[in-house]
Amino acid sequence: MTTVQKEAVVFGDGLRERREKQDLSLRALADLAGMSYTYISDMERGRRVPSLTTIIRLAVALDCKVTDLVGMFDKKNLRSLLPE
Repeated sequence: MTTVQKEAVVFGDGLRERREKQDLSLRALADLAGMSYTYISDMERGRRVPSLTTIIRLAVALDCKVTDLVGMFDKKNLRSLLPE
């Protein structure tokens, strides 16, 4: 069973929302970002925590700023996302 991390779920929800707003399928985003669609699917479901390089690749593929992909953390209680 894959462990789901709270911060990964927050990031994944935001990634899915941005991808869907641009009317992109998982496969289309994967092609644009140069990664597998299963990896993107795992990120969207909170099963993978992306590296900074992956976030940059996603920002380029989605034609947005890195801060657009991580800005949702500004509205969260960051302490609540950390393991106890």
